[in-house]
Order: sequence, then structure tokens, then C-alpha cells
Amino acid sequence: MANVLFLSIPSHGHVNPSLGLVSELVRRGEKVIYFSSEDFKEKVERTGAIFQKYNEDLNIFKMEGMGGLLDSLSRIAKASTSIVDDMFSKTAGVKFDYMIYSAAFPFGSVIAKILQIPSISTWPVFTGLKEILNDHHEEDDDQIAPFQEILGSYQEASSTLEAAYSVNLPDNIMHLLFNRGDMNLVYTSEYFISESDREFLEQFFDGKLTFIGPPVYDRNENLDFPFEKLAGKQVLYISLGTVFSSSNLTLYDIFFKSFADWDGVVVMAAHHVNLTQFEIPDHFIVRNYVPQCEILKVANAAITHAGMNTISDLMYHQVPFAAIPLGADQPKMARRAEELGAAIYLDAQTLTPEILRNAIEQVMSDSSYLENMSKISDSFKAAGGYKKAVDEIFMMKKETGIEG
Repeated sequence: MANVLFLSIPSHGHVNPSLGLVSELVRRGEKVIYFSSEDFKEKVERTGAIFQKYNEDLNIFKMEGMGGLLDSLSRIAKASTSIVDDMFSKTAGVKFDYMIYSAAFPFGSVIAKILQIPSISTWPVFTGLKEILNDHHEEDDDQIAPFQEILGSYQEASSTLEAAYSVNLPDNIMHLLFNRGDMNLVYTSEYFISESDREFLEQFFDGKLTFIGPPVYDRNENLDFPFEKLAGKQVLYISLGTVFSSSNLTLYDIFFKSFADWDGVVVMAAHHVNLTQFEIPDHFIVRNYVPQCEILKVANAAITHAGMNTISDLMYHQVPFAAIPLGADQPKMARRAEELGAAIYLDAQTLTPEILRNAIEQVMSDSSYLENMSKISDSFKAAGGYKKAVDEIFMMKKETGIEG
């Protein structure tokens, strides 16, 4: 048995993809100590891992826009020594054999250097990574009023961390979000990713990457949901994720109007969205959080923001869908699904009830969408999933002489 340190960004988009991997590691005898926020304690412990709580709020993705993101990164960087000290205090006496972290965990590669152990980075962002890394240009800095102050604070934090642990943070603050490891697990298949993205990733990771397919995993969530209302009904699933879910309330008005006369049930996930201003039709089931994988087992169609978790779940379960990307890597994910003939891309700014209703009717009636989705689903399953990932990790253990 090896001791594994797992550092995750405390957001649904980063915790959920990791749960299957952690569960498989524990099943095969590893002792995993998993850091996240209190919100995810129950989920983590159900995998068999040992939960530990960060002493700071590290969810850098709850603040939208470049200014908010940089400000959040700067705040975290200022607390870097405290964060690292606290983690080491909570794991005192444990000799870790290797570590795994979300690529966007700000101190992943730094802590690997401090501990001098092999590192594995997990990548929920893959398509469009080249554009994301090249999106930040110096000429844009003037558009962010406090940028120079943020940069100064970041450089000061880097000096503090170097003095304490003889390691440096990256020169560019944005590089805190892209921590490569000795091994890099990419949550997709080679078939789904575009040729240009694949070539970039091979270069970016210096060939040290493994495509394992999407993070589809039965999380055994104990949620109170009226599944009996779905029995024998046509089910439409709608989710705009957890990060951008409240960024465009007009979309919810469009949803209600588009499917006011839907012959069945509409299940909508509206994460922390205030919908009191709308009249919600009786056949809508609206929840802050829903058991997505269970819903997709009975869904006839879906509407998604095209976030990595949801779009992968949809294609894996072969549920026809329309995509309304709202930010981050979502436009590229949606375009790729459309390029492969598996979905319809819709523009949130020009969307109308008629356009949306027609799109759902098209993906449900045209069999080519399911046929093309089936090819993607097959590629996901062939990628090997968490079992392949753990096989690769165990191979690394053998090559580096890690016992257990």
C-alpha cells in the first residue's frame, strides 16, 4: 500500500471527475489523503479516501471574468505559505509516495518539488488549451485596473514561498492554473479531441500524457429525487453547470417558454439560481443539484452549457443534446461535438424559444446524431477509464521503485 496525497480544486467540475480515480486507487489498496473544502467531505469519504480540509477558500473559478480570476489567484498566492504550512501540518508523520492534483490546483507542481515525489496531474480542460494559454497578452493588462498591484503581490508571495521552502511559483500568475506532472491524465479520447489540439498537447506535455476517457463514475449519491415522476414519460434534461449557471437569467425564461407544452417531464439543474421571478410550469422539476448520471439513464434529450463533465456524460450515455456554451472551454467543446455530428451548437446571445425547440426536435428525430454520438461513446469506453489510469500509475510506481 502506497500513501497518496490528492489535491483538488474544491468545485464540482474538479472534484466530480476525480472521484472514480480515487475510488479505484482505494479499491486497489492505496491510502489516499484527499484535500478539498467541507462541501465535498461526504463525496470524498464515500470513495474510501481520508478527507482533509484546506484552511483557505481555493475555489478560484467561482469568480467570473479575467479581473476576478486574477484577483482570486492573487489572494491565494498571498496565503501560499499558510496554505502549504497547514497541509503539511495536517499530514505530519505521513511519508507520501506520490501525489495527484488537479492541473488548476495553484501549488501542485510546487508541493511536488518540496516533497520530491512523483506527480500526476489530471486535466479536465483539454480542447482549446492552446488558445487558453495564449489568451493572456501583456497589452491586455491595462484593461485590468489593479493588475500591477496584483502582480506585485504575486511576486512578493513567490519570494516568501521561496524563502520558506526553496521553491518558486511560476513567473506568470496564469501558469498557476496549468500544473503539469510527471504523468498527465487527460479526461477524453483521442477520437474526440481535434487534430490540432492533439498535436499541441503532445508538445505541451512532452509526450507524457495518457487519454483515459471521460470521468464517468457512479457516485452513489443519496439525493432525494422523485424518480417515480419520470417513469414512462419523455424526459428532457437541462443543466448550465455550476460556474456559469446564474450568468444569464434570460436563458431560463427561454427554457420555460420553449417547453411550456412539453409532453413529458423537464428536469432542470439550477445551481444557486434565483428563479422566483419566473412562472415555472408544473411539469418542470427544478433542483439546486440533481443526480445527473441517473437522470441521463432515462433522458430522451438534453440542453447543456457544454462543460466537460456534462458533455462527456451526455455522449457516454448517448443522449441527444443541444449545446449553449457560456464561457471557458465550453465553446470549443460544443464546436467539436457539432463537428463530429453529435450535437447542435446554439448561440446564447441570439437564442429564441423557437430556435431552441427546433434544435431539440432535430436531435431527437434525426438518427445521425445518435449514430455519431455512438462513435464517440465507443471511443470513450475504449480509452479505458479509471482502471487504465490506475494501471498506468501502478506502472509508474514499479518504474520508480515505489513499494506497495
